[in-house]
Amino acid sequence: MTNVSCGAATIGDVTFKAQAPFGRHLPPFSTDQDHPFPAVPAQSEAVRPDTDVITVGVGGNTLGFAGILLRCMRLGADSGGVGTPCRDGLAADIPGRLAKVSQGYDQMLTLLHERAPHATVLAVGYPTIIPDDSSKCRYNDWRHFASVTRGDLTWLRKDVLEPLNEAIGKSVGTHRAARFVDLYASSRNHSVCDTDKWVEGLHTSTPDQIGLVHPDAKGHHHAADHVAAAMLNTLGTG
Repeated sequence: MTNVSCGAATIGDVTFKAQAPFGRHLPPFSTDQDHPFPAVPAQSEAVRPDTDVITVGVGGNTLGFAGILLRCMRLGADSGGVGTPCRDGLAADIPGRLAKVSQGYDQMLTLLHERAPHATVLAVGYPTIIPDDSSKCRYNDWRHFASVTRGDLTWLRKDVLEPLNEAIGKSVGTHRAARFVDLYASSRNHSVCDTDKWVEGLHTSTPDQIGLVHPDAKGHHHAADHVAAAMLNTLGTG
């Protein structure tokens, strides 16, 4: 097994672009004394003609979800938690962002198939981050989504995150040797705002530790179970 995954990667970083890792250097939240780090090669360069299975989970950073979330926080703070200021300001931009993800994903899958003609690509989707009922999320709680309004959380779920998974799944469906690993439905009751959460909020339960809406240990275990099952099925040993 070869692992060249790198946090915060875009589809371009997987396909053709060298990536400059930032580690824990995330001002104003945290600084990393070892920053800056040397660039790492595009992840696709690790793929060989005899590779049999490729797993890849990417798309959210190409969509720019972190930037969208930060914008929603600022607008939600300005509105005092009322209304849907983020949807009102950003909704028109989302279709173009999703189209960029779709186009990039198609190019990435094509390149991976060219480099490994006999490989199956397991494209891993995103888990549930925001609950169906956004009233579970506490306004101004950094363990949830800080100052994002509940109305904007509903919009982010329905019009941004769910369509992101759909865009990835649709791209995968056009490639014969690719499979979509769906994490969304099976994690529906384990969002950031659920009691039994599998995803951290902006901060973890420890106030000085950032989570940045990434899976916790349970979330990683959930993803690993689904990826392992898909891999074993692909190899004919499941």
